[in-house]
Amino acid sequence: MKVIAVANQKGGVGKTTTALNLSAGLALRGQRVLLVDLDPQANCTSGLGIEQPEGGSMYPVLLGEATVHQQIRPSGRENLSLLPSEMDLAGVEIELARSDDHLTRLRKILQALKPNDLFEFCILDTPPSLGVLMTSALAAADEILIPLQCEWFGLEGLAKIVHVIDQVRAANANPDIRIEGIVMTMYDGRTLLSRQVVDEVAKFFPEQMYQTMIPRTIRIGEAPSHGKSIFEHDPNGLGAQAYGALADEFIRRHASARPPRSRA
Repeated sequence: MKVIAVANQKGGVGKTTTALNLSAGLALRGQRVLLVDLDPQANCTSGLGIEQPEGGSMYPVLLGEATVHQQIRPSGRENLSLLPSEMDLAGVEIELARSDDHLTRLRKILQALKPNDLFEFCILDTPPSLGVLMTSALAAADEILIPLQCEWFGLEGLAKIVHVIDQVRAANANPDIRIEGIVMTMYDGRTLLSRQVVDEVAKFFPEQMYQTMIPRTIRIGEAPSHGKSIFEHDPNGLGAQAYGALADEFIRRHASARPPRSRA
């Protein structure tokens, strides 16, 4: 199981939208996916049409009061499971900060899932902040996927998240962590700004930048309010095509991913 943290400390960049729709796209392509909602706002959870369960998040797991297996629930979609979030998860920041192993505790928890061969990918949706939950996710991940909106402020945010990743390495919390990819979101090819930002990212991160770009569309923004992925809300629209192409490119980049199970 490969653990991928979808991370950007800047809000409004399409992070949760990308975590949710990439997970849904991979599941539609036969990959077994666990989506872990680590954001106390629980937008990934509600975006799949699932109510926030009291005590059903990663909160009791991080405190040693439940196992990770107990908190995983079906999403109602084939191949896609969810570990939901709740507002109480915000309180774990204070409790974890008091412990000596706060940076590595989540990593140890997710390691327990790897020998069971239940999932090909574990996608972590992280909060838009630089708190304990975000740094714990970075320390737990094998790879980081950075959604980046096509605006100049996005470039500043990219520099900051790269700096945080370097700090996690330097602290020896996760020395092998790497940036798997950068996904350009809210792209509008008609504007010079979008094209300039893409060119800047491609100049400094040519290998990490995904060729697939996520357009700015109303349908992508609408889908979570209906509790649906973009593939369910507007299956033939530009958003579904883009996230489908992103899932395909993601699978190609992960040549070690296991083949889909047969539909016997």
